Amino acid sequence: MQQENEFTKWYLKTIQDAELMDYTPVRGCITFRPDGYEIWEHIQAEMDRRFKETGHRNAYFPMLIPESFFQKEKDHIEGFSPELPWVTEAAGEPLEERLALRPTSETMIGHLYAKWVKSYRDLPLLLNQWANVFRWEKKTLPFIRTSEFLWQEGHTAHENEEEARHETMQMLAIYKEVVENILAIPVYDGTKTISERFAGAVDTFSIEAMMKDGKAVQAGTSHYLGTKFAEAFDIKYLNKNNEHQYVHTTSWGTSTRLIGSVIMVHGDDKGLVLPPKIAPTQVVLMPVGPFKKHPEILEKLEEIQQDLKAKGIRVKLDDTDQTAGFKFNKWEQKGAALRVELGPRDYQNGQAIVKARDEEEKKTVNLTELFTIIEEELEVMQGRLLTKARQFRDANSHTTIDSLAQLQQHIEASDIPGWVLAGWCGSADCEQKVKEQTKFTTRNIPFHPPVQKETCICCEQQAQHTVWFARAY
Repeated sequence: MQQENEFTKWYLKTIQDAELMDYTPVRGCITFRPDGYEIWEHIQAEMDRRFKETGHRNAYFPMLIPESFFQKEKDHIEGFSPELPWVTEAAGEPLEERLALRPTSETMIGHLYAKWVKSYRDLPLLLNQWANVFRWEKKTLPFIRTSEFLWQEGHTAHENEEEARHETMQMLAIYKEVVENILAIPVYDGTKTISERFAGAVDTFSIEAMMKDGKAVQAGTSHYLGTKFAEAFDIKYLNKNNEHQYVHTTSWGTSTRLIGSVIMVHGDDKGLVLPPKIAPTQVVLMPVGPFKKHPEILEKLEEIQQDLKAKGIRVKLDDTDQTAGFKFNKWEQKGAALRVELGPRDYQNGQAIVKARDEEEKKTVNLTELFTIIEEELEVMQGRLLTKARQFRDANSHTTIDSLAQLQQHIEASDIPGWVLAGWCGSADCEQKVKEQTKFTTRNIPFHPPVQKETCICCEQQAQHTVWFARAY
């Protein structure tokens, strides 16, 4: 199926052909099949290592959260109330207090931090959890937006604002590094507007990624919470002057929507294209031609397989009796990064055929150089995917649109409207008017905009901010 005809249908067909997920009887809840979950495991491993290198430790907190906890932070409950599923009965008896399935864990963690933090010696408290959360979405799309999803959420407590803000920006930088260098997805980092800010945060920062249909995905967020949750849950510490003070807290998170982002950024009309660093199958070995009449071919491939495994490369040998064409198509749909073909003539000539998933051309490689070539090809493909994605993003990032009328004309004339960098006066009314008339929302106020805008795209008065606008998932 071609992406340009119907992007969402292409996406749904791609993830099912690749056997990444399946639907369940519960609306908005999917099953991660092994390949889909393995992609998450690779992302998780890369994130987790970096978290631990910066002093964070993993913990686990309960899924059920008492309703009274949400009442303690007014902005928080208002932000999440429409999406909360509730448990009201257990063992045939109504509960004395409703319990929410966690949409996020600030409230539960705030309750426990109040017990754990007593002195400045207990700070900073740097914890992360890998968990599932629930947000009862009205409109769902596998991996991108589901009623239950997997994520990590970091929660930290600090003595002062300076330390907490440093933590907030440090974690955003980790997200950007992983998403760009591991997932090969370029992002714009910046500050969220008030309307897009996390419920209860003082400031929210994000990394935003462009999909191949030009829409945005919020790929990660990091929040400075100030003392809001500390005051709500009475998280105080005794400082060095023997005075009680509220801690400053942060929270930050990424989720399995990163899987959907990888698919939407790199996939093509043949199916899945995965950066080698997260591909469940980095190399697929394939005997071709009448290989069953030549047992030495399979023996050689089995030897190559063991050697690649010893190097830490994720490799599969497809020696099924299906046709070569069928197997080529299957592994392209599944996103195997490299395909190595070996037939009778290749074997006699001491060579193999190597093809990268994202390239049309095949390469003839001497068997004595195969391992070196495979390692090089995987590294080159990783960089090539990031370059391609960045070129696409830059080509669809528009910086010359300065009025709402120009934006509307641009949308009508474009198959892929992409993103627009525009001025904004800071008024919520102007932000809402742009959304109502174009379905473009503010993505973030970039830290490093390519140009500075002088006038608001809506009211054309003096701009207070230069903002990325886009339609978003």
